[in-house]
Amino acid sequence: MRTRFRYAAVVLPLSLSLAACGAVEEDGQGESVGAGRPGATGSSEPAEGDLKGPESPEDFLDLAAKAMAEEGAWTFSVEGQEGVTLQGQKSAATYRATVRRGMEPEALHSQGASTSNKGTTKNEEIYVVDGTAYLKDGSAPWKNAPASEPEMRNKIEDPIEVIEYFREYVRTAGDDVTLNEADGTIRLRVGTDRQKLTAVRDRAWAEKARREFAPTADQLRKARIPVNDAQLTLSGLEEVLVLDAATYRIRSHRLQFGFLVPYDGGQEIVYEQDVRQRNEGAFDGKIELPAGVR
Repeated sequence: MRTRFRYAAVVLPLSLSLAACGAVEEDGQGESVGAGRPGATGSSEPAEGDLKGPESPEDFLDLAAKAMAEEGAWTFSVEGQEGVTLQGQKSAATYRATVRRGMEPEALHSQGASTSNKGTTKNEEIYVVDGTAYLKDGSAPWKNAPASEPEMRNKIEDPIEVIEYFREYVRTAGDDVTLNEADGTIRLRVGTDRQKLTAVRDRAWAEKARREFAPTADQLRKARIPVNDAQLTLSGLEEVLVLDAATYRIRSHRLQFGFLVPYDGGQEIVYEQDVRQRNEGAFDGKIELPAGVR
């Protein structure tokens, strides 16, 4: 999602890469998705005769993928906020939306709105069907392009894709992924305190944060503020995937991170992003394009 901010007399479009609505708790409080719910199959439990249950992050990610495939579609709520602080002035925006994700066939529908700290609201709606993305940005007419096209890819936030992100974290630096089971949940986490980006540049989670920041970095450069990876400091990062311990279905996901950009002789530009998603349960409807969109 793209949102416009004004700070220090410079208008900069910042990248709010989200896709769906509602207040979210990353600890999974509230509805326990699938746990004790009529119709929950529990088919992701270890088969009879297994000597032990899942133990590693890979085990739980495999079970999560299988569990999420047990329903035809899901509804997720997403709440995000993004901000830039320069010379004590902060410009920010929030985003809320509802995303529905079909599993087989794969499809996605996201509908939400961003609100700047000046009170300006902009609506956005996007469908992804058969590999094509259809976007309605504010009052502009619908337009479509391959979902893999960079502009569309930046606007699509697939809540199921987090499973593959964590698989990549495990593959590239397995020790970075911590696993904790408590209060009926399984939590997989990656994170870091303040570090130069160059020190963690080979980590997949750091690269993900850099990609999220890239549209903002481009706009800073257009405003004649130099930005390069060697200068950047990751002020902190935490990404948490919460699974239901009984069904292994996704409960919630949260990504929060920040970057510090050197500016004007010892000052810093502070960029922050916090995105939270929550699984609201199975969706019984069908995701298809409305008449007149194609």
